[in-house]
Amino acid sequence: MSPHTLHENEAKSQFGDILDRFDVTSQKDHGTAPSNAIHLEKIVDGALVCIARYGLSKTGVEDIAKESKCSRATVYRVFPGGKESIIEAVVATEVGRLFRSISLRLDGVDTLEDALVAMVHEAGVRLLAHEALSAVVTLEPSLILPHLAFDRMSDLLDLASDLGAPMLERWLPLETGGRVAEWIARIVISYSASPAENVNVTDEDSVRSLVATFVMPGIEVLLKGRTSFASNDS
Repeated sequence: MSPHTLHENEAKSQFGDILDRFDVTSQKDHGTAPSNAIHLEKIVDGALVCIARYGLSKTGVEDIAKESKCSRATVYRVFPGGKESIIEAVVATEVGRLFRSISLRLDGVDTLEDALVAMVHEAGVRLLAHEALSAVVTLEPSLILPHLAFDRMSDLLDLASDLGAPMLERWLPLETGGRVAEWIARIVISYSASPAENVNVTDEDSVRSLVATFVMPGIEVLLKGRTSFASNDS
């Protein structure tokens, strides 16, 4: 096996390790009791259906139990914290699913530009088609919009950086990849929350134009800065 392949496999392993901390349904392979693991994903998916139907505030444990075809006792056995812990699991699982879908899109990609286009497009399509998220944004915007404010996005952007950097390590050093992944997250959030006439994150041609015009030149500047710093340091 070549050093390049080993390096890429290490990056994929690191990505998987980070992602498993967010996708709670992956715990069925990491020590969760089998019976609980089976119900866990059903409950999370049931909660997503209920949130899309009723909104977040009006969704109760009874609704989730009915939709997931579990008893209330089972729901509380899997999630002793009740609705709050279910919602935490829903968010964690959907983050995991989003980044796994992005990772799959990158498997057949050869160039950095194609990778960035795939990341923006995949995230944009999934977020804008997400029924539960759309319901919360429409029915209860005060629950989510504050977290998208410029001064409140640091946790979200840190997460995007941590998960995105290993995906880009075929083309970029980890530190630079983290910066670029943060840029990608900002683009997706910005244009998903406030669509613009000239940018459509669900259209690959539109995304490619955006990436080629603004993102790729920025990456060139980052890489030149690293080269210059390394030369001065030697």
